[in-house]
Amino acid sequence: MKVLLIKDVKDLGKKGEIKEVKDGYGQNFLIGKGFALLATNEVMRKYESDQRKKAAAEAEEIANLKTIEKKLGELKLTVKRKLGANGSLFGAVTKDEIAHDLKAQHNIEIDKKTIEIEHAIKTTGDFDVSIKLGHGIHAVLKLIILGE
Repeated sequence: MKVLLIKDVKDLGKKGEIKEVKDGYGQNFLIGKGFALLATNEVMRKYESDQRKKAAAEAEEIANLKTIEKKLGELKLTVKRKLGANGSLFGAVTKDEIAHDLKAQHNIEIDKKTIEIEHAIKTTGDFDVSIKLGHGIHAVLKLIILGE
């Protein structure tokens, strides 16, 4: 019996592989427990169609991320914060503030968890902030901190 694995099965194969198994093992365990489907022509066509849709969606997502990366590389984000008596900021500029200001000033929505800051930003000046967009795409945002 030929089955299409829809989950990884130890000592048999990975998801998406077609395996030849004994009828009882295939019917009672693999198909019964939801690890596989009977590899008919219809099931195979549907699986291949789903794989093509996933690949197309991923390619579109990567293209969108690359345009966001390009936009982030070109723009400069300005953040104004109150200064203390010694010229340093009250507290540090947080990832949440950066994400919020990016949305407010440039209408680009970024999750604060993707922003990476090497050292806490506690002074005015220019800083480079790394943003992990996903799929191995990283953007560098120019951040300008101004005092009020």
